[in-house]
Amino acid sequence: MSKKKPERPAPESLGLPCCGVESHAHLDLDAFAEDLGDVLQRAQQAGIARMGNVFLGPQAYARNRHLFDSHPSVFFLLGIHPCEGHTCDEAALDAMRKAFTSDPRLRAVGEIGLDFYWDDCPPDVQRAAFRAQLALAREVSRPVVIHARDAAEETIAILEGDGFRGYPVLWHCFGGDAPLAERIVDNGWHISIPGPVTYPANTALREAVHVIPVDRLLLETDCPYLTPVPYRGKRNEPAYVVFTAQCVAKERGMDTADLWTTAGDNARRFFGLDDGQA
Repeated sequence: MSKKKPERPAPESLGLPCCGVESHAHLDLDAFAEDLGDVLQRAQQAGIARMGNVFLGPQAYARNRHLFDSHPSVFFLLGIHPCEGHTCDEAALDAMRKAFTSDPRLRAVGEIGLDFYWDDCPPDVQRAAFRAQLALAREVSRPVVIHARDAAEETIAILEGDGFRGYPVLWHCFGGDAPLAERIVDNGWHISIPGPVTYPANTALREAVHVIPVDRLLLETDCPYLTPVPYRGKRNEPAYVVFTAQCVAKERGMDTADLWTTAGDNARRFFGLDDGQA
């Protein structure tokens, strides 16, 4: 007897208004090379008005930014990932500086931070790259988007020590518990919730969404990774962020459309977006 395939509702079946913001996607990766246009169309059909594409370093930005020339709904983030901290030299920082001063689509420095899960880059090199990019964010007057894996305490310590309390900081792909969420919001920062909030075993993350002020909460896929239920196991894409919104809304006792609209407004405010699509 064949195993019955799980039912997967289409993202547009939630009927959400076209005002949502996908705050963190990696649409320039090879995973989307064959169908990027279709992916962006499905996102719009699902209710996504703006999408943030994250370029992992100045070379990726220079090589791939043209992919979005005809897609003004996509805004850009640019940063050197902590696992690539060894590439954060003066030439790379100068290239990033020039990009931020010339391209209005670049809305934030990120994702930057610390990652002690992988051993691709020594911790001291990561710390230096992190601090250099924090300084760059101040210089070019851009928000910061944080990557922290197995390094939350030290990431917070560096941000606090370098004077980033109250600065526009977004904790990308939050996977912690309620106490960590409280520490982040106490510093005046924002938190972005990814697809794993939908995983049945992830009770700590669902508990954490209760302590995040609704005006500091954003949504993301981090696609092509971390696909939410009911598409878990498939390639992630921006349209699937609607299921993350649905889960977060249920936890908070909110209507999904209201949570969707509020999170989208929060992202527009954080990234300095407007209706001019630039």
